Amino acid sequence: MKSIHIMVATGEWAQDQLRYRRHRLAEFLQNHPETKEVIWLCPTPTQKKEPYTRLSNGIKQWTIQDVLPHKVFRFGRYIGLFHKTKLQPLFQYLKEAQEKYAVNLWYTFPGFPLLSESFSWNTVIYDCSDLWTSPINGKNSILANFRKNIISRAENRIIQRADKITCTSEYLSMRVVEKLGSKEKVFTFENGVEFDLFAKNLTQMTNILPDHFDGTVLGFIGGIKPKLDFDLIKEVAQKKREWLFLFVGPDGTNDHPKFKELLTEGNVLWTGSVAPCDVPKYMNLIDIGIMPYKSSQYNQAVFPLKLFEFLAAGKSVLGMHLPSTKKYAEESIYAHLDTNNTNQFIKICEQLEGTINDEILINRRKKLAKSKNWNKVFEDMFLLV
Repeated sequence: MKSIHIMVATGEWAQDQLRYRRHRLAEFLQNHPETKEVIWLCPTPTQKKEPYTRLSNGIKQWTIQDVLPHKVFRFGRYIGLFHKTKLQPLFQYLKEAQEKYAVNLWYTFPGFPLLSESFSWNTVIYDCSDLWTSPINGKNSILANFRKNIISRAENRIIQRADKITCTSEYLSMRVVEKLGSKEKVFTFENGVEFDLFAKNLTQMTNILPDHFDGTVLGFIGGIKPKLDFDLIKEVAQKKREWLFLFVGPDGTNDHPKFKELLTEGNVLWTGSVAPCDVPKYMNLIDIGIMPYKSSQYNQAVFPLKLFEFLAAGKSVLGMHLPSTKKYAEESIYAHLDTNNTNQFIKICEQLEGTINDEILINRRKKLAKSKNWNKVFEDMFLLV
């Protein structure tokens, strides 16, 4: 029997032009021979003419409108009262489909918990990729605590109902096991990489770097958010004027003043949002990949998507405050720091500078990344369904 997969996502497919784990998982399921249909179920702040549309990749995007457009009202995504009626057309659609197909529910964030309890799903899977109850900027406030309590209750309902729970880090798995009191249905599947996309694409994006620049490029690619240590990068940029710091991705800081200050440095360059298909071309402009995360509870749980993408492109990487990645630390391959010491950051990057063109090390980086190909990760996950 073929399956219909409902994937609960944080937002519309092309919301910020970034491709997260959930996008890759949805496409894997869409292309699986046992799949009839994938429905990308997501909240939206704006009213749509039709409840669903067909994306160019064949996935059906089904939107549920928020209570009101302003982001302060997004709490309604976690409380059944605010979306129960809006979900009825979907339930009717699935009720008819279930006569012919298995219907599976995949949560990729703890929104719409009512879904898990209001339909006779064949399988419910919670793919936990973030510490959703922790503020991304690491700061506590009355609003943050209100948000934490609402999300925590929604997530607990989903955890209790789920048949299988997959987590992107051991830290997240440990947290889920604590809530369940059992590890029987909890599994860890770290993030992977579309290996060929990064390892075999040798073209560079043009007209990005300053004319005649031939120094070292330290790069970050992805959503630019408050979890990054802008103060540290600013200090390093001031001490190492011969280096260029390239940031590629949308500004998810809401115009954070620290990010604005960083961009005033002459050797810091920000491209803004770029098309996903161009990311490998930007990757090829970079000499050393950096993941300059702050020390926070949120970042303890993070397994960054870019680690294996940098390595697949043959780049060495420096990560900070990312305990989930420590086990991959290897000289001239991946360096990990548990400090925000500027001089330590510079020392490691100076060491990595000397290995940029070392073919043996480039091949070693690629070999490590190849063992983490997304298809293998998702095939193993699919066996749980």
